[in-house]
Amino acid sequence: MAARGNGLMLRGSSASGSMLPWLALALLVLIADQFTKILILGYYQLGDATTVTSFFNIVRAHNTGMAFSFLRDASGWQRWFLAGVAVVATVFILYLLKKHAGQKLFCFALACILGGAVGNLVDRLLHGYVVDFLQFHWANRWYFPAFNVADTGITIGAAGLILDELLRVRRSK
Repeated sequence: MAARGNGLMLRGSSASGSMLPWLALALLVLIADQFTKILILGYYQLGDATTVTSFFNIVRAHNTGMAFSFLRDASGWQRWFLAGVAVVATVFILYLLKKHAGQKLFCFALACILGGAVGNLVDRLLHGYVVDFLQFHWANRWYFPAFNVADTGITIGAAGLILDELLRVRRSK
């Protein structure tokens, strides 16, 4: 990733540019994430749920693990391990944003990931778990694991990184 040439940049972008728009986007994701979690913590008890549609609920869930509740049943060490991973990821993303600030899609994706990572980091440090509340299901039988705005930012960012790489490869042919 360090040797990202002009092939990755979208038209009209340059290797130089300000990090500020990307940091602002990350901050927006973080604020939206924390605001929605404050609402859930204020109005829902653990396990409370509200049916919104036939396939979507708002539910208060606590995740001490990571994606899909992986490591949730560990003895507590995962809180600090995952917080450490988030700090390292944050520093690395800040470095990449500074180095590639003019690469719009790449930085958009990184900013979404950054906002989400910091949002979930705040939860881990404050509560010892991540607050999840968005729950999709099929016919009340199959439930996708609950998630939050931070997870959505991370997912959008990951999709953006994949798209950015596909476009880079396509332009290099």
